[in-house]
Amino acid sequence: MSTKTAKKPIVELYGIKKSLGGKVILDGIDLTIYEGETFVIIGQSGVGKSVTLKIIIGLMEPDEGEVYIMGENMTNASENQWTEKRKHFGMLFQGGALFDSLTVGQNILFSLDHIRHELTEDEKIDKILHSLEIVGLPDTEDIMPAELSGGMMKRVALARAIVASPEIVLFDEPTTGLDPIMTANINELIVSVKEKIKTTYIVVTHDIKSAKYVSDRIGMVYKGKLVFLGTAKELENSKDPLIRQFIEGNSQGPITEEYMQAIERIKRHETVAKNR
Repeated sequence: MSTKTAKKPIVELYGIKKSLGGKVILDGIDLTIYEGETFVIIGQSGVGKSVTLKIIIGLMEPDEGEVYIMGENMTNASENQWTEKRKHFGMLFQGGALFDSLTVGQNILFSLDHIRHELTEDEKIDKILHSLEIVGLPDTEDIMPAELSGGMMKRVALARAIVASPEIVLFDEPTTGLDPIMTANINELIVSVKEKIKTTYIVVTHDIKSAKYVSDRIGMVYKGKLVFLGTAKELENSKDPLIRQFIEGNSQGPITEEYMQAIERIKRHETVAKNR
């Protein structure tokens, strides 16, 4: 995907640190995401990609650092302030997270009712129908989620994420659980919807092919730090052994070596403990 990146910062993270259960998850992340771009965060499972999203939307507080959203310092914001700020966000959750007991239309209405209180019922219906058209699912508002395929459920989840015309849309592993053909289909959908609604995307994924296809820029997180920041082409041309192992999916390399060293340290610790 090739678009001209706007240079107005919309999300700014400075020196973000976060530990969970005594484990360092983020260790000094500095990141600026610009209005109108599609920024993709890649990395192994457990490196802090989803934690970064939660900090951006205010569901987690950093232990250290500052968070700016749309130019406003939200670092020590109250829950009421975050509630107002979240009205500018849309979110596509991993797996879609549709309510089984609600129709497609009611699932999308759930989002509108929590964000756009000022709309009339007719205006809400118009927005629901419009969002379904954008994602290629017209006339499906009365269908139950159980009647949908995995790809269709992702489309409904995206319709719900964009229905309130958010300035920022967050994607948490949007192609998880999909076969390669459906993954390609959803990637194309993500790009085509972006062209229609002109918003900012922040996408978390471990799927390198998807990251390259949808992104304007990519950031790779490893051991709590941002170890790469650039375009898909720059990622592909990187000579860094760490990055090469990840994007090529090799079983041998610095990531594997560090993992094996950690296993050996644990084994030595257990042996010492037993001999005491």
